[in-house]
Amino acid sequence: MPLSQQELKQLNEKACQIRKDTIDTVYWAGGGHVGGSLSFTEIMVILYYKYLNIDPKNPQWPDRDRVVLSKGHAGVGYAPILADKGYFPKELLKEYNHTGSILGMHLDGNKVPGVDVSTGSLGHGLPIAVGLALGARLQNKSWLTYCIMGDGECDEGSVWEAAMAAAHYKV
Repeated sequence: MPLSQQELKQLNEKACQIRKDTIDTVYWAGGGHVGGSLSFTEIMVILYYKYLNIDPKNPQWPDRDRVVLSKGHAGVGYAPILADKGYFPKELLKEYNHTGSILGMHLDGNKVPGVDVSTGSLGHGLPIAVGLALGARLQNKSWLTYCIMGDGECDEGSVWEAAMAAAHYKV
């Protein structure tokens, strides 16, 4: 279903806010992967503010949609979205990549509410996402799995094997 002009305007404003929050977070962290973090802002904003079936107050809700950020180095752009959605207080962004913070340079799914999968090594996200999608089908679940990838991992053999498996199993 197409978005209305009003929805597009609101989503664009949200993307601008998330970009600002990302730049602030990079500053507070003392560095980060800026390009990769800014390049997926629109995709993540559309997913998180329009399409995902999630509940930030219940991050482990079994029927939630899943998001796999395969390019884990872009976590500095993912964290502001999770904070804005209410998974954790925005003030934690000031502690990004600091010793003792739950927000490391690569977001840890065991520590950060809203992160479904810990990633970092390029090429691992798509195989995990395909497995999650197959798992949903086998369990007769209706939740969806989204995988956000970077161009740098598209030559990985694991990505091509996962893409072929996804096509074969129609997930």
